[in-house]
Amino acid sequence: MSEIETLTLTPQDALVAMMIAVSASDEDIRTAELVKINSAVNMLPVFGEYDVDRLNVVAQVVFDLFEQEDGLDALFGLVRNALPERLFETAYALACDVAAADGTLEETELRLLEEIRYELNIDRLHAAAIERGARARHLTL
Repeated sequence: MSEIETLTLTPQDALVAMMIAVSASDEDIRTAELVKINSAVNMLPVFGEYDVDRLNVVAQVVFDLFEQEDGLDALFGLVRNALPERLFETAYALACDVAAADGTLEETELRLLEEIRYELNIDRLHAAAIERGARARHLTL
């Protein structure tokens, strides 16, 4: 077993991993996306007890998994094992916010969001509402 296969994520780690995965999906992690991730971790109640020093560890796990052939499947396995089902929509909402943070949605980000919806079994109507909310929060004048 590799180190990644034996890794245990906390629920907060899993949320961070989804945000980082969306940001890294287009191979260009933008400043606006990093700011969104940091803002979420620093402001949202779900991260109240989170050790922010774990951000770099989780980011490295995501990057390492993205280099492996079945890394995305492994990432979703880790996330599903760590995250209570009641937080699946939270993970999707955070991922949508990160994707929308820079004002553009790349094809790779859209595909990953679709995969997250599928892997976390997010109802299509709920997903549409989450997506609409993220869009509304990130519009500019």
